[in-house]
Amino acid sequence: MVTPDALNELRNTLREGQQTMADWQGGELAVSAVPGAGKSTGMAVAAAIAIAKFELHRQKQLVIVTFTRSAVSNIRKKVSEHLKNLRLPQSSFTVSTLHSLAYNIASTHRELSGFGAGETKIISESQKQRLIRNATNLWVKESPKLYDLLLEGRSFDGEDTERLRRQTVLRTDVLPSLAREAIATAKSSGLSPHDLRKADATDGGDILAIAAGLYETYERLLRQEGAIDYDDMILGALRVLGNVGVRKYWQERIFAVFEDEAQDSSPLQTKLLEILALTSSEDKNLMRVGDPNQAINSTFTPADPRFFNEFCDRCNNASRLSTLDRAGRSTANVMRAANYVLHWVNHSEYAKIEKPFRPQKIHPVDLDDPQKNANPEPIGKGVEIYLPNTVDDIDYEIDAIGNRIKQLHDRDPKLSMAILVRQHNQGRFVAESLAWLTKEHDIKIYDVEQSDRRSRVPIDMLAILQFMERPHSPDNLKSALEVLKDRQKISSQQDLNALASNPERFLYPTLLDASLSQIALETQSKCIGFLRAKIELPLYNLIPFIAFALYDEEAGLLATADKLCDRLNQELVGNYSMQSAIDALKAIVESENFEAVEDENLEGRYMTGGQLTIISLHKAKGLDWDVVFMPFLHKRICPGEAYIPESVKFLGDFGLPEVARAQISAIVHSDRIPNAEEAWKLCNYLKQAEEFRLLYVGMTRAKRLLWLSAAQSAPFSWNTLENRTENAAICPAIAELARKFPELVAW
Repeated sequence: MVTPDALNELRNTLREGQQTMADWQGGELAVSAVPGAGKSTGMAVAAAIAIAKFELHRQKQLVIVTFTRSAVSNIRKKVSEHLKNLRLPQSSFTVSTLHSLAYNIASTHRELSGFGAGETKIISESQKQRLIRNATNLWVKESPKLYDLLLEGRSFDGEDTERLRRQTVLRTDVLPSLAREAIATAKSSGLSPHDLRKADATDGGDILAIAAGLYETYERLLRQEGAIDYDDMILGALRVLGNVGVRKYWQERIFAVFEDEAQDSSPLQTKLLEILALTSSEDKNLMRVGDPNQAINSTFTPADPRFFNEFCDRCNNASRLSTLDRAGRSTANVMRAANYVLHWVNHSEYAKIEKPFRPQKIHPVDLDDPQKNANPEPIGKGVEIYLPNTVDDIDYEIDAIGNRIKQLHDRDPKLSMAILVRQHNQGRFVAESLAWLTKEHDIKIYDVEQSDRRSRVPIDMLAILQFMERPHSPDNLKSALEVLKDRQKISSQQDLNALASNPERFLYPTLLDASLSQIALETQSKCIGFLRAKIELPLYNLIPFIAFALYDEEAGLLATADKLCDRLNQELVGNYSMQSAIDALKAIVESENFEAVEDENLEGRYMTGGQLTIISLHKAKGLDWDVVFMPFLHKRICPGEAYIPESVKFLGDFGLPEVARAQISAIVHSDRIPNAEEAWKLCNYLKQAEEFRLLYVGMTRAKRLLWLSAAQSAPFSWNTLENRTENAAICPAIAELARKFPELVAW
């Protein structure tokens, strides 16, 4: 039995707002937290105290759900440590992703899930892309009238070349994109193709009819393959819980549900958790924790912060809303700048339809806060703004950042620093431009976007397998040698081009051939080892063999390779050949959708002291550094505007996928369905709102110093740095910030 003193001691490790979570006595509780408020820490302590108070055990558990595997690992570790200190059973709680929880429920009662007896395969993203391509081609054949309507578009003179061009654009770009968007948005909201058609019959226009047809065709192909996708997991779990007996069984086993990152939930996910949290007294033991102002996935996932905001408002009316507005992360001026950006955006032209932010300010913690070094002292003024009139171009801008990094590192070599970028090619430019910091001053640079080795595992495997399949191809041999060199398995002091120029002579030299050097012989031995493995090992053992040959004892890389092997085994069942494995790997590499298995201490790897981390704004969420640099803050990118490629403008001045998403969202919210032009304007608003939230997320990563800058001359597109725009406009929120606080502007 845990003593009240022990629980009170644990509670006192939290600040006042977090203690509201620890004091939870059942029922619904919404927790809206500002960045740096410690919501995950509060949830972990609240979970341990709830387990102790309500004497939970294996048959009556607390269920914690979050949205990524790394977050699952993080919160599980925290709760386990508290339970260990309190000497409570580890079996009293579970932590999982929402999809994992749903699949567990659905697969435990397959007869009720609607999957069918043989449906055990969960399709990967590459398989889903293949099905969508097939569904698109099939829909074109089955729906000639609608397809011809699209083909005609506007201003069509019937010229054969233009017809062929439009056919290519529709089949390879527009229709697959429309299918992906419509299927994800509709399915995650519990809408069927019939629901879309019914809406189309009233006020949806032809776009919803096309979306319904693509969705229906995709579902047909999915069922023919005896497969399900990730959204089916949630739907299957809800079908299972529709059975009164089974629903009671799960509700009796689950005492309460705690949800982290609730701003990223879809309607069906929320419904699933509410069912599981329902008690015998028809109340819900449900704590939902999130920050709607950090909702940065809603333009490319079914998530919508509107749902969590509505939950917060409902709980507020019942006096069950807790706002964690005290944050110990940042120094005063960083908080002041972030609060002003939030306030300005909410009162600007960008808030005409709906406010992008929930009105909640970040406040410093109390002086006696339990967190060590809370609201640290600033470096300099804490915020430095560099406007285009003082920054000539992006080269000058990145040089200035490099010099500031060197200056800061010289003063304190233990500072953690990061450069946050919006686009991957910006990160590449930054890494190349700042390489001198490592070469000349030994400042470690960790380029997350380029250097995350695990994300390259499928690329490595593909290169080696292609070499094993066709070893006499110079290109294949060169690619394999480069992988071996990158993994430091062969010496970099040799000319790989010379080795690869004549594969037969390198791999199987005769007595007449010039003798190889010792390091070339070692390289040859590695290559021949791969070729021998192809002959001697079963095909399904080749990936593990390659992994051990490349990664030795690096546990994370081996785990990632093991996950990749499982995925291939699942995808290629009944058709496992060298060529099919290569084709599957190509699809994975091209779609860039393989998620690596991360270290337990992933965050620590990104935030190491004395290191400069280059990372995207999306990946930076949840992390923090002493010094944060945010360059290239131009209006063209933040907030930007929804873009229509010239190649698709024959369809109209809007994008079909985006319009479909907006129209389906209107159905979900029971709003009037907008026409295409209205929907496109709404999409543009949503995109801009999310870009401002992304800016806010980036600003709130900084502890002691935040650098904000935009150059006068910047690339029109970061794909081609040569094509520059002069007098590039700065992000309007940063311009207003500089006007409000001129003392923060660097001259």
